[in-house]
Amino acid sequence: MVIEAEGISKDFGAGPVVRNFSIRIMRGDRIGLIGPNGAGKTTLLRLLLGALTPDSGEVREGANVQVAYYDQQREQLDPERTVFDTVGEGNDTVTANGRSRHVNAYLSDFLFPPERAQSPVKSLSGGERNRLLLARLFTRPANVLVLDEPTNDLDLETLELLEAELVNWPGTLLLVSHDRVFLDNVVTSTLVFEGGGRVQEYVGGYDDWVRQRAVLPVAAAKPLPEPVAMAASPAPRHVEATAARTKKLSYKERRMLAELPDQIHALEAEQRAVEATIADPAFYRQAPATIAATLERAAAITQELVALYGRWDELDSRSK
Repeated sequence: MVIEAEGISKDFGAGPVVRNFSIRIMRGDRIGLIGPNGAGKTTLLRLLLGALTPDSGEVREGANVQVAYYDQQREQLDPERTVFDTVGEGNDTVTANGRSRHVNAYLSDFLFPPERAQSPVKSLSGGERNRLLLARLFTRPANVLVLDEPTNDLDLETLELLEAELVNWPGTLLLVSHDRVFLDNVVTSTLVFEGGGRVQEYVGGYDDWVRQRAVLPVAAAKPLPEPVAMAASPAPRHVEATAARTKKLSYKERRMLAELPDQIHALEAEQRAVEATIADPAFYRQAPATIAATLERAAAITQELVALYGRWDELDSRSK
């Protein structure tokens, strides 16, 4: 066991960011965190790592856990040091993924030829700095990697490099990313922020979550406030129970509750289409404005879905 959380919650005063969340993370688990900006992904990471105390619940850490936390926005490099020294820390060899290698040979994996390895950090381009940060990350003595938005501002070459390193990473991984394809290729399960502080775990990557969500009733795709034992076919019971309770809603609210599933399904269909566009290898060869607009729409759809799920949950809860 690496980390175990039981019933943890966190509220900063504007509503719960994480509510009654439990998980057991085992060695070798590769977990992605999915949710719109501001949903609470970084907060959950800090709670799991013990950097933030939950309002309720408990977090326990396993034995011999060594964490390396990578936040691209906060990682710092000494501009006067060379690339070689930044990674080697005064040594000619480094150990990464259990292998001891000469610094130059290791840096070549990150596209730094020997002559570039002697350049000062201040002379590097933005892409080269990102590659250097990643190269340094994998030399840290850690068995748990925590990466918060590592794919931001990475060029395609560096992104593929990072993906290859993570696929070969033998330890435990916690990964926050908006890159659907990247998540699909790297993680084995996902934690999805579904509004109102609810975080639900799904097996597989982003596409697996979309498929699992598509075959569940809309409300059943969201975590319940308290654990409930469910039979093999919850959908008919859920529909009947919802219909019986709608009398507590106004006419307008009952109509809204009835229309929400179609709105959600339509938005999910658009989301799948947008994701297919982004996954196409030709996508990033388009005009920058087109790429930006598509990515913005993808993010907006996620936020709209979270809002619709939240509205469904509110109406469904009030109808009880």
